[in-house]
Amino acid sequence: MLLTPKMFSSWLRQDVKKILKRKDSDAGERGKALEDLRASLFNRFRSPETPKRQQQQQHRICGPTVALTFNFVVAISIIFMNKWVLKNIGFEFPVFLTFIHYIVAYLLMALLKSFSLLPASPPSTKSSLLPLYTLGIVMSLSTGLANVSLKYNSVGFYQMAKIAVTPSIVFAEFLWYRKRVSFMKVVSLTVVSVGVAVATVTDLQFSLFGACVAFAWIIPSATNKILWSNMQQRENWTALALMWKTTPITLLFLVSMIPFLDPPGALSFNWSLTNTSAILVSALLGFFLQWSGALALG
Repeated sequence: MLLTPKMFSSWLRQDVKKILKRKDSDAGERGKALEDLRASLFNRFRSPETPKRQQQQQHRICGPTVALTFNFVVAISIIFMNKWVLKNIGFEFPVFLTFIHYIVAYLLMALLKSFSLLPASPPSTKSSLLPLYTLGIVMSLSTGLANVSLKYNSVGFYQMAKIAVTPSIVFAEFLWYRKRVSFMKVVSLTVVSVGVAVATVTDLQFSLFGACVAFAWIIPSATNKILWSNMQQRENWTALALMWKTTPITLLFLVSMIPFLDPPGALSFNWSLTNTSAILVSALLGFFLQWSGALALG
């Protein structure tokens, strides 16, 4: 049978339609598969278990030894840096210095959030708001009073007061959660406390007001660490996510503390490049101290 041009073009159009239809079907299936994959990934990263997985991933990357070592180095650095700022730089506003620390920390976390690097928070409930507000208030008292104590006391006396925080934590956790400490841990704690006391006994300079602030700081400091540990371990908060949620509350209460514990004249301070740089370095160390401490507690 002879194939006329008309018949050939008709068959060709039918084949093209079949091919295009099959391609459209394949494309539709591929598109549907991609949509399903995207929905699955979205649900996975936005699920309530995400903070727990992120915390476990952080613990794998940054184990307890690394977190504790990092926290130890930063804690020593910031004590001497803050003392230098308060004494040598002449920035005699310890609560306002704490306020600057948290402002810088909040800006850094906002930067991380803008790049989607800030871990997600657990789902908010009415029952979870009270612990967040409580932690924010306690943090303002803990860090604010710590810098006030450092201003009026020597580093040695500041460290002596800091020794009392750990036994207070052990006692409070026994009362609240019935947690018991093994005999070996008690011995270790005693040896470390005595060692720090002996090392700093020659530098015990303090004033009456400074001593009162130092002893008043012990209770909120111990409560702060207990709440941090409890919320991270039991409610699956990551360190940065919990810092992001509590920092605005802490800033609000620090503002209310400034008129009572700081002298006037913070805005008339000599904000030279050298002084401002020293304060910002102190603030950066404050962010690392809070982050490393939260990782260690978690």
